Amino acid sequence: MLISVVSWLLAGLLGAVAIVVLALMIATWRIAAKAERLVPACGKFVEIDGNRIHYVEEGDGRPIVFVHGLGAQIHHFRHTLFGRFGAGYRLIALDRPGSGYSVRASGATGRLPEQADVVRRFIEELRLERPLVVGHSLGGAIALALATGHPTAISGIALVSPLTHLEATGRQGFDLLYVPSRLLCRVLAHTVAIPLSLRYAQPTLRFIFAPQAVPADYMISGGGWLGLRPSHYFATSTDVVAVERDLGQIEKRYREITMPAGILFGTGDQVIGEAVHGEPMLDKIEGLDFERIEGLGHMPQFAEPERVVAFVQRIAARAFAGVN
Repeated sequence: MLISVVSWLLAGLLGAVAIVVLALMIATWRIAAKAERLVPACGKFVEIDGNRIHYVEEGDGRPIVFVHGLGAQIHHFRHTLFGRFGAGYRLIALDRPGSGYSVRASGATGRLPEQADVVRRFIEELRLERPLVVGHSLGGAIALALATGHPTAISGIALVSPLTHLEATGRQGFDLLYVPSRLLCRVLAHTVAIPLSLRYAQPTLRFIFAPQAVPADYMISGGGWLGLRPSHYFATSTDVVAVERDLGQIEKRYREITMPAGILFGTGDQVIGEAVHGEPMLDKIEGLDFERIEGLGHMPQFAEPERVVAFVQRIAARAFAGVN
C-alpha cells in the first residue's frame, strides 16, 4: 500500500514538472515568435564555412566593418550610426554567429579566435579591401583577436567601450549567463531563460545604459527583442564562457599590434570599467588614439552617435592612409 502511494506521488510530481516545462517551452516559443515579428531580418545572408551570416550594408567607398557586443546585434550600429557618415564609406554590420539572425555552423564553439576567423572569412567573401574594424564591448575583444591573429586582413581597429582584459570579477552581473555545459545551456534556452529574460529586461537594460536612460524605442529600433530568442541566449551564454577561456591569451599579444588603433571610452561605464579596460591599453598599443568621455556609459553609439562617428572617421583616416 505504501509503495503504491509513493508511486502515485512520484507520478504526480513528474506530471507537474512536465506541465511546468511544457508551459515554459510554449511561453518561450511565443516570446521568440513575437520578437521575430517585431524585428524581422532586414539584411542579406552569406555562407561562411557553415555559418549563415546576416549582415547589412550602406554606401560606397572605403569599407568599415562593425562587430557588436555581448547579447547585441546589427541594430546597435544600423539604427545609431548608419546614415551619419556621409559619402566615401561602405559600412557593413554583421550579426556574429548565433546572434541576431546569424546561424552558427554545426560544431562551432563560439570561441573568440573562432569568431575572429569568421569575421576574417566574411571580409574575404565580400572582397573587402583591408577594412577598418569597429568593435563595441565584446566586439572589441574580437577585433583585437583579429588584429593579433590576422593583421594583414584589416587596416585598423576602432574600439568603443571595449572588453580588453580578463578580470577575476569579470563575470559579476553575468553569472546567469555562465553555463559551461552546452547541453544545459540549450535546455535553459528553450525553457526558463527567455521568460526570465523578458521579466528582467528593463532592469538589465537600465544597468547596461546607465547612467544614461534607455532609449524609448530600443526594443524595436535597437533590436532589443531579438535577444529574447533561444538561439540568441545560447550564443550569448557561450560568449561569456569563451571570454573566460580565451581573453587571457589574446591580451598577451596586444603589443604586437602596429596598425592604426583607437579606443573611445566613457568614464561612467558600469558594465566595463574604463580604468581596467581602457587606460592600460595606452601602454600596450603604440600610437593608440585614446578618447575619454566624462560621464558617458557603456552605449556611446546610442548616447553620443555623432561623437562616435567622428572618432571612427578619425581612425579611418589614419588606417586608410596606408592602404593602396
